[in-house]
Amino acid sequence: MKHRFCLVSLSVKQHNLNLLFQAISAATHPQPQVDFLKGEPHRKHPGVTNLKTLRLPEELHVAAQSIIHSKLSVGKSLTNFLWSRKRAVEDLTLRQKAVSLEKELWEKAMQKGGDEQAMEDRIRRKVLSELRRTTYHWAPTKYDEELGVVYMAARLAGGYAAVRRALNEIKKRDPSFAPHTLLDFGSGLGTVVWASHACWGDSLKEMVCVDSSGPMNILAEQLLKGDDERAEPCIKQVYFRQFLPVSPKVQFDLVTAAFTLSELPNVKDREEAAFTLWRKTSSYLVLVENGTKEGHQILMEARDTLLKKQEKTVYDSRPASVFAPCSHELVCPKLAHEPVTPCNFQQHYQPLSLPRIEKFSYLILRRTEAVEEGTKGVEWARLIAPVLRRTRHVHCRMCCPDGQLQHMVVTARKHSRDMYRCARSSDWGDQMPIIRGVEEDVNSDSE
Repeated sequence: MKHRFCLVSLSVKQHNLNLLFQAISAATHPQPQVDFLKGEPHRKHPGVTNLKTLRLPEELHVAAQSIIHSKLSVGKSLTNFLWSRKRAVEDLTLRQKAVSLEKELWEKAMQKGGDEQAMEDRIRRKVLSELRRTTYHWAPTKYDEELGVVYMAARLAGGYAAVRRALNEIKKRDPSFAPHTLLDFGSGLGTVVWASHACWGDSLKEMVCVDSSGPMNILAEQLLKGDDERAEPCIKQVYFRQFLPVSPKVQFDLVTAAFTLSELPNVKDREEAAFTLWRKTSSYLVLVENGTKEGHQILMEARDTLLKKQEKTVYDSRPASVFAPCSHELVCPKLAHEPVTPCNFQQHYQPLSLPRIEKFSYLILRRTEAVEEGTKGVEWARLIAPVLRRTRHVHCRMCCPDGQLQHMVVTARKHSRDMYRCARSSDWGDQMPIIRGVEEDVNSDSE
């Protein structure tokens, strides 16, 4: 009995000592009182923009299933092709490569000697042969009726998930935004219409879908009608076009281009497209591409074009600012470090077959007239990798407002209980609060 009393006494003393150490720790590491939660529970803090596993709207799922039939196996090959696709090699790059190769071959040939005319012919043939062998042969993808159905089997659910996740960023962070008009460039199967309608419903009064492929427009309209020509479309006020509206003064509240810029053959065309889409944007421009190096770099091209260059004729003087995912407008640190890795995110979704994860990259810019309300003393960084939850600490890899990649180890003792619980509730793609004045365990991330 006496031994039990001693054990209880020791336990109480230990508990009291723990409380004392906590009090001393709190005194030596005071936490600033910043209400970045804004009344939300930790698992739903303002930086959380990830969505649970997404399912296609029931009407869209049923309509797609009735059209697809046996195209799923062919669709896998198309998915692999689109994922591995690169940008076309620019003419200037090709010329520079040819000159360099020709110079190298001439130096070797001159050492051996011989007839110059014969050497010139031989070198020309070798240069052409090597260029054909090593140059990526890009060609536009032309979607006829059959390939459109294959694309639907392969990419409908994944494309919808990526776009829906990107649009959710706007819905979550700018709840007052209620778009009335939408322009979708390269609309394909119309997934942007479905994703936008899921976010803003009947607020949208006019949705213009532009795609150069007539068969794709027909297929998108079929999906809206449930594969029944006589039926009314599930979503009203959707208009299909093969060309963009001509007038440069016509603007839309929301402008999108999902997996479209990668279908343009060169930098010049992509730059012109970015300017054209921005000219037609009155509030938000949303660009989405595959989460590959190529997709990320295409978005960074568009970002640099709209932030650093200016058109000859400006119809709307409000400049562009980056809304997401970047927490800054500096050079992307992912491009500055070797080896270059894409800035991408993932979204779980329920496809037409088995559950999968869609990796995608995205860019949202907005007119700077409307200023987002923030919390004084708080900056938001973007989580660029899965969060590693460990005992009493959380590893967060982030892209910070100063344009640097950082690896932060978040603990309740150093960063406050609220921030620690938010970190445990956050995941890849969410935003994390950085409170100025908090002692941080941060390492520069040069990976």
